[in-house]
Amino acid sequence: MNDRDSGWLGLNPSIWKVASTHVVVDMYNNIYAPMLPLLIPALNLKLATAGVLAMCFQMAGSVSQLGFGAMADRWKPRVLLVAGPVVTVVALSLIGLAQSPFWLGVVLVIGGLGGAAFHPPAAALVYKLADHRKGLAMSAHLSGGSLGFAAAPVFAPFMAYVGLGYSPIIMIPGLLALAWTLQHMPRMDAPHQHERSTWASLRPAAVPLALLYFTIVLRTATTYGFMTFTPTLLTQQGFTIGQASGAVGLYLFTSGIGGFLGGPLADRMGSKKVILWSLIIAVPFMAMAPRLSPVGFTVMLAIGGLLLQSTLPISVTFAQSFVRGGAATVSSLMMGFAWGMGSLTVPLVGMGADRFGIEPTLGVVALVPLLAAALAWRLPERGMYHVDSGPAEKRITI
Repeated sequence: MNDRDSGWLGLNPSIWKVASTHVVVDMYNNIYAPMLPLLIPALNLKLATAGVLAMCFQMAGSVSQLGFGAMADRWKPRVLLVAGPVVTVVALSLIGLAQSPFWLGVVLVIGGLGGAAFHPPAAALVYKLADHRKGLAMSAHLSGGSLGFAAAPVFAPFMAYVGLGYSPIIMIPGLLALAWTLQHMPRMDAPHQHERSTWASLRPAAVPLALLYFTIVLRTATTYGFMTFTPTLLTQQGFTIGQASGAVGLYLFTSGIGGFLGGPLADRMGSKKVILWSLIIAVPFMAMAPRLSPVGFTVMLAIGGLLLQSTLPISVTFAQSFVRGGAATVSSLMMGFAWGMGSLTVPLVGMGADRFGIEPTLGVVALVPLLAAALAWRLPERGMYHVDSGPAEKRITI
């Protein structure tokens, strides 16, 4: 073990500092869905409109990562790492002040852009610092985000108690947390010219990257469909807002556990195997969930979320192993851009829920990971720049 890998679980301590910031960013990035049961009556939203707003939010926070990733590979990634989280916390804390769907959309888009600025350079930094423990490191980092997602539903019962007009109060814990995590953010040099990515540099890996990209898109469509409409379904079935938020929190918490376990498992078994079988095994649990009581739904959804999200860190590190440089760009393609395309299906889910009901619509959405598994089956067993063990080559600078 070298001096850089002297932290917990043998990871560079800076990885844990970035992961801690990720917790805060994604906690606020998941504020919308848990608060929908409050926002729908307050703004007289239809489910289809709620789905469109979710799509806009996810597009801002996901698709724009492609631009921020390219910027991080060419400019000053530390600026994005510091400014992005602050914008996210401040903007999304204003969600309760929106007086119309339009202004709600403005708040969501600005907050989403802040998160988009943070994610690509953060993933690239973790990949660089991890050396040969890339699966474990990315699992730790992305699990931080998943745990932040899981904690977000605590905002809903608080806002139900104090009222939406007091939503700016919730920026206080976020800014206090960032005041600690951001001062420990590692300093980074500007990227060297030979290590910057271009679309031409990604072309040799176009086929595996495309297969992996659409695998993530389909997995994301399932995740966002359930995450967006589960609180509304559970409240319709008799859960209180607090109980529904707790159920979603459990789903996201187990998803975070799955994300943490997936990386080390891929380090041992191979990324392709873990991605393929996790997608397949998740389907029965996700398909069964909408047909059960609220408690049974919660349990099945938690198991399905654990399996689906176990593929998240693996997908990012697997994609990075296909190319030599430009880790931020590749990360943004596989995280942000793929997640944004997956979010485009949320309005379709909302329209299906308006016409056929949430329960049967989610039952159909649960089958989508089978299509993702069919694509994953065509992936190669390993990337061209895969690292097994020992000192890692210093291929990436951010």
